[in-house]
Amino acid sequence: MGRPQAPLLYGRDPLVGSLVPSLTGLAYEERARRKRAFGDDPPVVLLTGQHGLGRSAVLDGLARAYDTRLPLAHIRVAVAGARDPAAPPGGVPAAPAADLVQILERLVCAFAPGLGHFPVLLPGLFAVSGWYVDDADGRDAVCGRHARLLNSCGLLTGPERDVARQWSERVQASIEEAAGAAAAGIEVQDDDGSQPVTAAILRELQSLRSLDPARNWYGQRHTAPAGATARPDALLELGRRFHRGGDYQHAVENTLMAAFLHEVAAAYGRVRRWNREPWPLILLDDAHTPAGRRFLELLLEHRATAQRTDRDRITVVATRLGDLPPDEAPHAVRRELADLLPVVGGAHRKDAAPLWERAGHDPSAGLLVVPLTPLGRDDILSLLDRASSRLLHPHLATALHALTGGHPSASTVLCDAVVHAAGQNRAVTPKDLLDLPTAAGRPVTHVLLEDLLPDRRQRDRLVVLCLARDNAAAEALAEDLRLDGPEQLPANAAAQYLVERQWQQAVSVEGPLVENRLLQTLLVHEARRTSPPADDPHSWYQIHRFLHLHHVQRADTEEADALRHSLATGNAAQVVDMLADEFGAEEAEQSVEHWLVCLRHCATAPTPPVGSAPSGAFYGGAGEGWSDQRVEIALGEHASRYTHLDEAGRCVNRLLHALWYLSEPYADPAIDPDAETLCQAVGDELGFLSRRHPAWYAALGRAARDWPAAARKRHVLPVPASEGS
Repeated sequence: MGRPQAPLLYGRDPLVGSLVPSLTGLAYEERARRKRAFGDDPPVVLLTGQHGLGRSAVLDGLARAYDTRLPLAHIRVAVAGARDPAAPPGGVPAAPAADLVQILERLVCAFAPGLGHFPVLLPGLFAVSGWYVDDADGRDAVCGRHARLLNSCGLLTGPERDVARQWSERVQASIEEAAGAAAAGIEVQDDDGSQPVTAAILRELQSLRSLDPARNWYGQRHTAPAGATARPDALLELGRRFHRGGDYQHAVENTLMAAFLHEVAAAYGRVRRWNREPWPLILLDDAHTPAGRRFLELLLEHRATAQRTDRDRITVVATRLGDLPPDEAPHAVRRELADLLPVVGGAHRKDAAPLWERAGHDPSAGLLVVPLTPLGRDDILSLLDRASSRLLHPHLATALHALTGGHPSASTVLCDAVVHAAGQNRAVTPKDLLDLPTAAGRPVTHVLLEDLLPDRRQRDRLVVLCLARDNAAAEALAEDLRLDGPEQLPANAAAQYLVERQWQQAVSVEGPLVENRLLQTLLVHEARRTSPPADDPHSWYQIHRFLHLHHVQRADTEEADALRHSLATGNAAQVVDMLADEFGAEEAEQSVEHWLVCLRHCATAPTPPVGSAPSGAFYGGAGEGWSDQRVEIALGEHASRYTHLDEAGRCVNRLLHALWYLSEPYADPAIDPDAETLCQAVGDELGFLSRRHPAWYAALGRAARDWPAAARKRHVLPVPASEGS
């Protein structure tokens, strides 16, 4: 069954169906021309958003739609040294690049077959790439890059590996020949002795094509050094300056960008412009990386120059992880997706102000920033329409949207799993969502976490450490479990990884380790799913028992956290006993606010794995393990188990189980009859307790009124202040 491009097709229509066609002059889904907007000064479109919001999916869709219809370069800016990402199935694979020069190399490889062989830029790229004479690994890597360029420009032909080997042998022979000539006292043309590899590369390239156009062009942009008796070779000087680094390297990068724009603009002469041939489309994924930022920075600087001679109409659609801070691009124009439809002549509605127009010559004025937004419930409903409706809960789209917050990647994977389950004649309810397998048989939580947290070591750490309340508890747990790694503080390293991946801001010591609700839900469920046997030190039960003791020993004020971890092991009896004892104490040491906070907080505990039981289990029969009977217990159906409790204790037990069930993401009273029943029960139980406590009467009465209403709206349960506080 084909997978729909949910992040692309649902909620992204204004972008792919209106804005990009107005930039390229070609319709997205049909072979038709569109009126081009923005004249000869188009903006760079920057799509921003968090993980899984469909940034890469949009570029993949654009690559599929425009491949073969115009010159197209699809580039993923990778971190230097990272492995090449796998190509997405059915798409145009994004060519990885780790620095600005590699981005320009990919552009030449993509555009040379249609726009010419870049007689200026190509020699410049060869001049700034090289290797140390004895560096075999560096030589092989650079020769592989050169082979792609030589093949694309028609200078050498054959399989890339063969061309790379042939090129390496030619350059090596030229280096040895030059070294022999220098030893014999013979002057070597174009080599001053400081760049033997670069000089050999350029000599071999010159044997394939003339380098005079490049030398003349670069020579005109750089004056000879003061006091020089002869003008140096412009290409050798370009390479020398680049490898000096710092300001010299930045100046050379600026020159290479100018060469790229010059040659693309020159390729669109009078005939091509008259025929309205589409200009190139550059799709740049992960432009928040240093190389991506540098590419956009240089492109925007050139486009902002008032007297620039090379005016290009290249369409650039780039993506950035996270938001673009205002101080990083103060003059950028920001638009919502809804503002983009329709784009006609640069205006998004008739008689409206232009969608984008340059305001001044600051480079950031050339940016049109479009944040990608989560999917709506109707978008998710459209994804579920592929499944048989009789097998799906009627409110499954609402439940799925509440679980994911409209996160496109998570929504798509879960909807695919739902459709697959329905295809297997399995009914699907909201509480089943995180337990579904994908079509390949893999658990959905594992698939999603692999995508959202690619670093396996940090992902495995977070699956365990997410059970802790805060960084201090997480660090204590990491020490207890002896988590391995090069870092001294594994919990801090995991938290820093989340910050680097822009899942959250810097985490405070008292704050939760994982702040994102969806990510926390997925991690906790994965911890439950992958828990080893109950008596294993790394099991769900042993981890929560350790955390319970940690909070008991750390401070008396952390009673709520200690109770929460007890409940997470299924030990509701201990929690009920403590809450009931405090409620019935003749002289309450704690206030009613403290009691309600404890009740509210511990009821957010995650449920234990179903069916596994530790030694000396405190629920069910021997070996039975925990089973989800929260609704039944909350409604009093197992009252015979609790005859040892007094009337108030049995009420606390029912109240706790009702609140525990209502804390689940799928327990929405609007779609779950049990949840609606329990909301009413919460009010009844609190009302019953209020009449049995002379000091807490008023506060419990207000909670009996306010908590059911808050639970129905899925709001935080308010804790009223007691009288006189």
